[in-house]
Order: sequence, then structure tokens, then C-alpha cells
Amino acid sequence: MSYLIYLAIIILVPIYAQLKVRGAYNKFSKVYSSSGMTGAQVARKILNDNGLYHVSVEEVGGFLSDHYDPRTKTVRLSSANYHGHSLAATAVAAHEVGHAIQDQQNYAFLRFRHALVPVASIGSNFAWVLIMIGIFAQASGMLLLGIIFMASAVLFQVITLPVEFNASSRAMDQVIASGIIRNDEERETKKVLNAAALTYVAAAAVAVLELVRLILIYTGMTREE
Repeated sequence: MSYLIYLAIIILVPIYAQLKVRGAYNKFSKVYSSSGMTGAQVARKILNDNGLYHVSVEEVGGFLSDHYDPRTKTVRLSSANYHGHSLAATAVAAHEVGHAIQDQQNYAFLRFRHALVPVASIGSNFAWVLIMIGIFAQASGMLLLGIIFMASAVLFQVITLPVEFNASSRAMDQVIASGIIRNDEERETKKVLNAAALTYVAAAAVAVLELVRLILIYTGMTREE
């Protein structure tokens, strides 16, 4: 029964988070910003206000595929947000620019996350292979190695949390200071940003829970040995 509850949690929590962010985005993508600016214009204005003239703003396909690429110094916005005049487009664009500002200011957690990318990539690719071999072959050493690989990927997700929350905080400061949104639009803008952050919280929570479960399996295996 406890395993079924655990399984329900790791499945339902991410689904709930996704529904929450989609619901908030869909709702406020229909609410036009008083500034009348598109997401692309919002991004460009905040970048210019912070002296980031070298950072470009590009349109990218997909739904909520918005991101900041530190390698090419590019803010990429999905078509709906690039051309959209909504509060949702404003919030998403400002959030991605928040990452560009972090990059400019050498924000410690962002640098740490970038440094973890190759390690986390290897960990996520090989961890479950080693873990499954370790469990089915009852090889505690192999399981431990898989757990170590997985821990690197989990650490990446945990470090992502302060990076994303900080980017959202910077986004709110920027859209308020620049007058892009009015006082009565602040609450709605925060709702979009908070819903998006929830997906990262859910992903990190599930990853940590799974890591703890595997550690418990490992400790039980070593006791039997």
C-alpha cells in the first residue's frame, strides 16, 4: 500500500504542476497587458534597460519552449509569447530576461548549474541502467554507482530552484520598475510566474523522493549481504 501511495505521488504531483502552469498560462494569455507590448518588445526593453544590447531576442517554435541560451547570449521566446500582447507573454519574456541578467551578474547558482550540466547529463543517461542492473542482479556496488550518478542529476534539479525563483523575482522587479505593468496587473503576473516555478518544485521533489527510495533499497540490500 505504501508503495502505491508513493507511486501515486510521483505521478500525480508533476501532472498537477503541469496542469497548474498550463491553466495559469492559458488564462492570462487572454488578458492583454496595459502596455500593449509584445513579449519580444518586453524582453528587448528590459535587456536595453540593463545594458544588455548584445543579447538577442529570437522566436522559437513549440509551446512554452521559452528559454535563455547563455552560450549564444540569446533569449528565445515561443511564437505565442514572442508576438503576444498578454500578461502571460510579458511574464514569460521578463522571466527569461531575468536569466540573462543573472548571466551578466555572474549569479552564483546559475554558474553552479552550468558547471553541473555535463555531470548531470551523464548521470541521467546512465543512472537507471546501473540501478536496474544493481537491483535485478542484487549487486549492491552497481546499485550504489547508479545512485551516485542519479544524485548528480538530482542536485542539478535542486540547484535549478533558486535559479528559477531568482529569475522570477528579477522579472517582477524589472516589469514594475520599467512601468511595463500597472499596479493592478502585478498579482496576475505573479500568478503566471509562480505557476511556472511550481513545475520545477514538483520535478525536484519527485527526484529527491526517488533518490531516497533507492538509498533505502541499497541499505536494505547491504544488510542482507
